[in-house]
Amino acid sequence: MSHHTARALDGQEATPVGVALLGATGSIGTSALRVLSRQRDRFVPVALTANANRAALAAQAAQFSPSYVGLVQECAEAPAEWGRGADCLVEAASHPDAAIVINAVVGAAGLQATLAALRLGKRVALANKETLVVAGEIVTRTAREHGAELVPVDSEHSAILQCLAGRQPHEVKRLVLTASGGPFRTWPAERIAGATRADALKHPTWQMGSKITIDSATLANKALEVIEAHYVFGVPYDRIDVVVHPQSIIHSFVEFVDGSVLAQMGVPSMELPILYALTWPERVPDNGVPAFDPVALGGLTFEHVRHEQFPMLGLGIAAGRTGGAAPAVFNAANEEAVAQFLAGTLSFGGIAERVGQALQDLGRLPGDTLEALLLADAAARHHVQSRIMQES
Repeated sequence: MSHHTARALDGQEATPVGVALLGATGSIGTSALRVLSRQRDRFVPVALTANANRAALAAQAAQFSPSYVGLVQECAEAPAEWGRGADCLVEAASHPDAAIVINAVVGAAGLQATLAALRLGKRVALANKETLVVAGEIVTRTAREHGAELVPVDSEHSAILQCLAGRQPHEVKRLVLTASGGPFRTWPAERIAGATRADALKHPTWQMGSKITIDSATLANKALEVIEAHYVFGVPYDRIDVVVHPQSIIHSFVEFVDGSVLAQMGVPSMELPILYALTWPERVPDNGVPAFDPVALGGLTFEHVRHEQFPMLGLGIAAGRTGGAAPAVFNAANEEAVAQFLAGTLSFGGIAERVGQALQDLGRLPGDTLEALLLADAAARHHVQSRIMQES
């Protein structure tokens, strides 16, 4: 842990740690601001960015008075002193007063900001899983070279981090990520293929943005998380499993070489993993999450993933194993296919078809440099877009 963080955690020092929050108006961003407002003696938001929600960003800026505010999408009504355009993510991540950067940007757009913060030796609290999926080797190497910290915010990866506290890599036998199973967990295959936008956006346990909610319905989200876990924890793919757990109370398991299994439990709330990413490896008092009542929660159940009905999980894990540009192709093709599904130009079943075709055609592209990965990302987006053109 960096000295800035430790200093504010003991509660003795008057100087709170500066935090840059990228994606402040999204579901993770608004959760993060609730955490930061409860922990004002320890943390202070010094930079806020949003993609396009000018009004919500202006309200947040008025409440927290950060020294930097940036809006990615050009907007005539935005105040002249705000940063604007894609560069504002990197500007906020590089802010000299920010020791911690919470990256809650959706999609591959968050990659350059993560790299910028890591090169400056900052802690990145990463809720932008696509960063690691697109460029996991480069991101983890950059963190090591600059003595920076990459701390996951995903509830599953936060759970693993908490279970691993103080343990050595050689003691870990297996990671088991839990999946809610999404809204179509019990649906037959033909009904899933024809699912509507409204069906897919009804997540049973989590309140999230539309992109991640669709990814949870296809299980693409879990594939992204498996790839992310591989890079964050350095565990090979054959020792990372996924199990369906509809109640979303156990967020992940870690099995150790002696046969012992630890699980991290909690009500479904992103506020706890956000707080832990800020304070790790320490814990601080917080009253943001409802009290844990195991009796009220009732039974916890587990099921196998139905891979045939949810092919996106297998496609993503196979892309991870292939390596190179394949994970970037998987991610970019999925982003485009989900956008088309949300726009009504692609069926739900068409998402996996599009992604599978992109991986078949582009999955062997080189991925050894950032430039090569960004080219693969662009090629995969074009591949999916051009299929729509051909069919319209």
